[in-house]
Amino acid sequence: MASEGWKIGRRYIVPRTKVWIQRISTDLVLRTFKFKSFKKKFFLVSQFPYLRITTFLYLAGMENFVVSARKYRPADFKSVVGQQHITTTLQNAIKNKHLAQAFLFCGPRGVGKTTCARILAKTINCESITKDFEACGTCDACVSFQNNASFNVYELDAASNNSVDDIRNLVEQVRYAPQKGEYKVYIIDEVHMLSTAAFNAFLKTLEEPPKYAIFILATTEKHKIIPTILSRCQIFDFNRIQIKHIAEHLKYIAGMEEVDYEEEALRLIATKADGALRDALSIFDLIVTYSAGKKVTYQETIANLNILDYDYYFKVVEALLEENISTTLLLFDEILKKGFDGHNFIVGLSEHLRDLLVVKDEATVELLQVSESVKGRYLEQTNKASVSFLLSALNLANQCDIHYKTSKNQRLHVELTLMKVAKLNQAFRLATLAELEVKKKA
Repeated sequence: MASEGWKIGRRYIVPRTKVWIQRISTDLVLRTFKFKSFKKKFFLVSQFPYLRITTFLYLAGMENFVVSARKYRPADFKSVVGQQHITTTLQNAIKNKHLAQAFLFCGPRGVGKTTCARILAKTINCESITKDFEACGTCDACVSFQNNASFNVYELDAASNNSVDDIRNLVEQVRYAPQKGEYKVYIIDEVHMLSTAAFNAFLKTLEEPPKYAIFILATTEKHKIIPTILSRCQIFDFNRIQIKHIAEHLKYIAGMEEVDYEEEALRLIATKADGALRDALSIFDLIVTYSAGKKVTYQETIANLNILDYDYYFKVVEALLEENISTTLLLFDEILKKGFDGHNFIVGLSEHLRDLLVVKDEATVELLQVSESVKGRYLEQTNKASVSFLLSALNLANQCDIHYKTSKNQRLHVELTLMKVAKLNQAFRLATLAELEVKKKA
């Protein structure tokens, strides 16, 4: 009987395991079990007449995978990455009881707007707030919030609920005081998607809400919000998260997940994320899944993200400094054969030349966002190049980037730029000789 499941009323209790459900009907039992281990947990399978399920249910020895962006989502102010100016202000507002009736969180994607809104909602309703003005995480209000069962926090997606009727329903809800707790918090995400009529319907409630109601609006496009809404909100501008902060957070997550990593790979992921921590965590999950084991290496990262290895830029600049046009063109051909776009190459070369210029001065070395080992290579190569060469090469590369799209022969356009850069030192020498000749004649 164990191989068929246990029937209770009109339901079957099935050991949590890998199951192929062939057919469920009134008198049908489950067949074909492949037990890995019996657990105390059980899975209730309701009977649905003549329903055919043609998928495997992977239920034994395997938990549902949760992406890092959700699994390690900050639960308190101190764990928010790179937004200390926001979290400190909010904590002081809670401490001094100076909470505004409406907040507007604006900034790029993936920097913690909705996360901070949820943390604020959780903290102000906490029944035993800590000395640091953080939510305790153990009281009934915190537990219900963490289980998505709080009746005091409402989230509305303005992208799909942007009509006057949706706002009217929201205004109707605001009339009712919270049954438990001090505040009812309304989080409206992507608020710039509301229609003008919906914004106007929201104005009066936003200006004079009940004392227990707090509105938190979040948007990536503040300029689309009408001025009358902006004037009624306390505005918080979220910054793009710095590369070093993203890299440090990735190191923490890699340690928690027992993932081996190379620091240069994490820095590359942080750079690719363009200041968005959520994007960085998505890329991190992708690389971990792509790799053979639980590791994140530099080579696997550039292969998966289709990024040109910085070694090529060092080789190209080395050839340019040696005025070796043949080697430069062969390297560019090799890059194209690997499937990289000429435009991406010239943009990357411009960034490399900029980095070489940055490390020329000790005061600006900190602007270089690379590991110590790679920084040594930059310092070594920049000593071989003059400031004049780097500035002229950067200018030529920038002009190539600007005119790339309009060029009829884009490969020749890049090659011509490389040849010009390769002859810069020769041009400087000729200019110096000409200047000396003029001085002799004078």
